[in-house]
Amino acid sequence: MSDVIKAIILGIIEGLTEFLPVSSTGHLILAGSLLSFEGDAAITFKIVIQLGAVMAVLILYWKRYMAIGSNLIRMDFSRSRGLNVIHMVLAMLPALIVYLLLKDTIKSHLFGPTPVLIGLVAGAVLMIIAARSRRTETADTMDRINYKQAFGIGLFQCLALWPGFSRSGSTISGGLLLGTSQKAAADFTFLISVPVMFGATLLDLYDSRDLLSSDDVVLMLIGFATSFLVAMIAVVTFTKLIKRLRLEWFALYRFVLAALFYFIIML
Repeated sequence: MSDVIKAIILGIIEGLTEFLPVSSTGHLILAGSLLSFEGDAAITFKIVIQLGAVMAVLILYWKRYMAIGSNLIRMDFSRSRGLNVIHMVLAMLPALIVYLLLKDTIKSHLFGPTPVLIGLVAGAVLMIIAARSRRTETADTMDRINYKQAFGIGLFQCLALWPGFSRSGSTISGGLLLGTSQKAAADFTFLISVPVMFGATLLDLYDSRDLLSSDDVVLMLIGFATSFLVAMIAVVTFTKLIKRLRLEWFALYRFVLAALFYFIIML
């Protein structure tokens, strides 16, 4: 199988899984193992094509980003206006700090099938606990999320640095445990994913600049474009799906996926 076909397959997988709490990174690592598409360049490739899917979120929420940017320019951080840039900073800061401190360890030890399987199972358990929690709901929309909840969601996002946990799975679970609705947590998760993934991608590209060739760039562009196009088709459907289905269904899928790949890859 040619590398171009592999890039297209991985781009499709990324576009289909980025918005669901099933770990797109986990799917990419497991699929990469099956396709023998691994190594330093492959790790960077998988991060770059995630950016393609995240671009779909940027388009979906562009009005919200414009409003937040406008309030930032006017230095207007009034809580009465709902979500603002302080919420986003509080949610992004914990994972950013942990990533900068541990990025080499993460890339060298966690980007493999075994850590992903552990992350899939552990993340599924977290999602079941969150879905069955009986916290008093204080934020039914993301505009009612307070600073404490935003920071708490940011702490849960740190779990997503372990491939297989899933950024949306971790943050939505955290939101439920902290008193937000699943809809509010999902919207907030998608909103903060854009600056997080942009920053992570640019940093990773810079770190990997000496490992990439012109052929790698071509494959990344193919994967990026495929991921973006598939995500543009899937984003509206999946954002509605994540707000309606209970997390237990996604947790069940993760258990099945982990078991399937355990028998295919690990045995």
